[in-house]
Amino acid sequence: MTQDKLWNRNYCKVMAANFSLFFAFYVLTPLLPLYLSEHFGATKDVIGLVLSGYTITALVVRPFSGYVVDTFPRKTVLMVCFSAFAIFFAGYLAASSLLLFTIVRTLHGGPFGALTVANSTVAIDVLPSSRRTEGIGYYGLSNNLAMAIAPTVGIFIYKFTNSFELIFWLALAVACAGWLTDATVKTKQPTSNRQKDDCNAKNKPQTLSWDRFFLLRGWLLGLNMVAFGFSFGVLSNYLAIYGKEVMGITGGTGTYFMLCSVGLILSRLQGGKALRQGRLTFNAGSGMVISLVGYTLFILMPTLNQLSLVSYQWSIIIGYYGSALLIGLGNGHMWPAFQNMTICVASNNQRGTANSTILISWDIGMGLGILLGGVISELMSYSAAFWTVVLINASGVALFFMATKSFFLKRNLNASVH
Repeated sequence: MTQDKLWNRNYCKVMAANFSLFFAFYVLTPLLPLYLSEHFGATKDVIGLVLSGYTITALVVRPFSGYVVDTFPRKTVLMVCFSAFAIFFAGYLAASSLLLFTIVRTLHGGPFGALTVANSTVAIDVLPSSRRTEGIGYYGLSNNLAMAIAPTVGIFIYKFTNSFELIFWLALAVACAGWLTDATVKTKQPTSNRQKDDCNAKNKPQTLSWDRFFLLRGWLLGLNMVAFGFSFGVLSNYLAIYGKEVMGITGGTGTYFMLCSVGLILSRLQGGKALRQGRLTFNAGSGMVISLVGYTLFILMPTLNQLSLVSYQWSIIIGYYGSALLIGLGNGHMWPAFQNMTICVASNNQRGTANSTILISWDIGMGLGILLGGVISELMSYSAAFWTVVLINASGVALFFMATKSFFLKRNLNASVH
């Protein structure tokens, strides 16, 4: 039997648009702490507070965006959200004070939260049902490529131009390009009961309940994801300052993110077979263990160096760059597995809600990581903040094997995965 085509035109366009939106996001991420510190003189705890506003707003919007995506025409919702997301980049250029920047940054999280839900749900719609599990895994490659390229490009531009404004303009241009790409995507119009079930482009009116905003059937999956979002929230936002102030690395942030993304990409390619076979819990479990090893090495090796137990060179090679590859490899296995598991415990008319639920959980973790990472760094040290990451991540791994795995298997609605 011939398989349905995975890489159809609309799926590729949605992936390209997803790359654009995450490129625009990641090109700023490692540089914003430096921008706030150098341009506005913000302290560490203030930086954490300002940056956490973006994630908090995205978190507030996620539940409603899942409901909107499941209720209204998805293409229309997608284009409105992408328009707002792109326009906010111009706000960074106009913000002349820390207060104005904080307002713009905080409000920007709203369209970002809705856009990621809308775009990923449209991607599911344009995938053939027989290749959906595999396609969701490959969809994340567009995020990973953006993470590999964008921070390096942003840091390179800043290094040679010393201009944050140019980076803001670049983010605006790339976001607009993503909007234009999504504008050409053709979504299916249901003409039969089978298409209605598969595409969910139009839904029958449903009773409004909490389960339309957050997938209650997947609450423990979401709680588990909070721990992993916390870890990456601290890492992605405080890596540049930690590397500069603690490890003496001034130009390695771009390389770190590139290696992290190499691991992410390799994991998606390597894990594709397991996803096709429906081995979701295997992918999730192996991925989170690999990530935990990476986070541990990241902070352990510099600590051992300070105690003169390992050389500085080994702390850089293994603790810094080696951990990047492991964290990327682990997250690349873990994330699509959790996304698929959340979708598998939801009914077909709750795909948007399922997507928003897993993203809400990630946002909660990211927001807590950014906020508490700044506070812990200010009160204690960056090393203390990253040791906290290891403890939270290890708690998430323990929770999965002790409770989350069996929780999913009991509620799974897709007999082809386990």
